Amino acid sequence: MTSEYPGYDGLVAEILSLVSARAPSFIYVNDPVSPRTAAFVVNSAISSLAQASPDVPSRVNHAQVNAVACLTPRMLYDSVLNQLAEWDVKWADGCANWSGDDDQRWNDNLDGFLHGLTAVHSFIRRKHPVIINKGKSKETEDDLAGQFVIVVERAERLQEQMSDLLVPLARLAELSQLDLSVIFVSDIAWEDMRPPFGGSPDPYYVDVLPLSKDALLSRLCSVFRSISSQPEHTAIAGPYHPSLRPLYKQFSSVLLDSCAPYLQDPNELQYIAAARWPGFVQPILDAHNHRPDDDDVNMDADDGDDDATLKPPTEDVRMRLIRIFKPSFQAALQILYPRFDHAANWAALNYPEADLLLKPPHLTQPLADAGEVDADDGRIGDLPRMAKFVLVAAYLASTNPHVSDLRMFGRGLDEKKRKRRARKAVKSGTAKAPQRVLGPNPFPLDRLLAILGALLEENDVDQRVPAPEYTIPGEYTDMEVARAGIYNTIIELADTGLLHRMSAADKLDGPPTFKCGVVYNTVSVLAQQLDVPLNDLLWDPA
Repeated sequence: MTSEYPGYDGLVAEILSLVSARAPSFIYVNDPVSPRTAAFVVNSAISSLAQASPDVPSRVNHAQVNAVACLTPRMLYDSVLNQLAEWDVKWADGCANWSGDDDQRWNDNLDGFLHGLTAVHSFIRRKHPVIINKGKSKETEDDLAGQFVIVVERAERLQEQMSDLLVPLARLAELSQLDLSVIFVSDIAWEDMRPPFGGSPDPYYVDVLPLSKDALLSRLCSVFRSISSQPEHTAIAGPYHPSLRPLYKQFSSVLLDSCAPYLQDPNELQYIAAARWPGFVQPILDAHNHRPDDDDVNMDADDGDDDATLKPPTEDVRMRLIRIFKPSFQAALQILYPRFDHAANWAALNYPEADLLLKPPHLTQPLADAGEVDADDGRIGDLPRMAKFVLVAAYLASTNPHVSDLRMFGRGLDEKKRKRRARKAVKSGTAKAPQRVLGPNPFPLDRLLAILGALLEENDVDQRVPAPEYTIPGEYTDMEVARAGIYNTIIELADTGLLHRMSAADKLDGPPTFKCGVVYNTVSVLAQQLDVPLNDLLWDPA
């Protein structure tokens, strides 16, 4: 059973052992890398346990809710009760929720929800009658009636949207007096969302460790194996033909070598692999359709095989494809994580040229990451001029150290201050990587507005509408930066993923913090459109 979840064998074994032996009333699963995958594994393991034998369905009743989708307490109550009662909400019935035999509503408040759980418990006991052995068995009818397991995915959102439900959900077994267990799955630690004053009990902790490269490789190959086993992919020579499984394993290994040091989420890695794999294997499909006599393109084949059957490529062809496509893996990582562009659109823009393997090896060059700018250009080009200034300012705030801001703010006072810092020679092996390679740093909102004002003062004066009422130098810029439209622009950029909000939305202590969500090539295009000398403003442009 654990082979179905590569890398999560320990999590599956622990969850199954807990649920099989009457799970604790409150369990907290912490996966800081991929909580979505952990929630899927937990739900799949519990569902498989509920279907393992005819006796188990009457003992394990499972419900799964996503705190992101539950915007109100009523949505959470209805989702849990409908799943526990195995009730399907149908449009023909007016999307009515489960109401029980008494035709009541159980979603008005927490007290109604607790009564609804009791009603579901009685309903399941009548639906799945259990024969009690009245011999030496100490189990009662209530013990055999059923165990409830409620999994709450993205539980940290409860603290933001429904903080009043954290304590009741943690004590749900105590309040309902039922054999019930609540499992929270989140990417943050319980100490960061624990209710104050000891309102909730201490949970049973389950920590999920980051997956190793072998586990990530096994997960990628298992997805390909499930897709390639479908009849529509077996019948035709396509990207997911079963004969290409060895090539996909080698492709996934090279992909992990390029992306795993920066990304460990298996879902995101699978997203990048799905975007790059069809283009990677297309030259092989083209060579199969043409079937030339070139020795570099011939496939391994036995004399008894049919020529129309797709055969795995030779080792020379594999190494040649990896040399050509490996540089594009980093470009895919920068564009598809975060998902600035759809995978299908990016794959179409970075598709290999026709008959790539038919050309001599010395004429085929590795695919550069030039498509990175093109993928963003169609989206960035529609932004307003002020939004482009905000993105350039955000990139400077994420890349430059805060000690370098004074050089930028004082540029207009004296031309002598325009000179850049002196570069000092460093010994071999002690050079520090530039910040734009290490990734963006968070910055507060007031620093972003200060850098934005400096950029507008130096590069936007010629584009402004004449305003003779502003006589003090910098007064017009201060007025522009303080407009509500600037704050709305920052919020819109954060909603679209071009800026990443690092602080909580309801946090009051201190200004909000952000991270820049665009890469250097995209910012350089914006800087050219705005006539901003980006390299002169960067602390370390190398």
